[in-house]
Amino acid sequence: EVQLVESGGGLVQPGGSLRLSCAASGFRYSSYAMSWVRQAPGKGLEWVSGINRGGGRTYYADSVKGRFTISRDNTKNTLYLQMNSLKPEDTAMYYCASDHFGRGQGTQVTVSS
Repeated sequence: EVQLVESGGGLVQPGGSLRLSCAASGFRYSSYAMSWVRQAPGKGLEWVSGINRGGGRTYYADSVKGRFTISRDNTKNTLYLQMNSLKPEDTAMYYCASDHFGRGQGTQVTVSS
């Protein structure tokens, strides 16, 4: 059974940082590109960042470029998203996702003072 389990969300003040993790299981994780997507209240799904299967190529939405860093550890079957300089508009449910296997249940990130 394929599982994508996100963690690391929470409440943080503007300018703060969080590190999200996504534990993958049930498939050969190292063979697949992965992404982070998010959904703010009342809005559609937004792609945030992507990484190729080896981790050497990363991609970012303009809205997070320079503030977020995606990475992966293929020995631990884990995907990460380091989020710095967080803004209130980053408030959303964050999901790790695969084109082949869908997305997890998400972890909530709330940026508020």
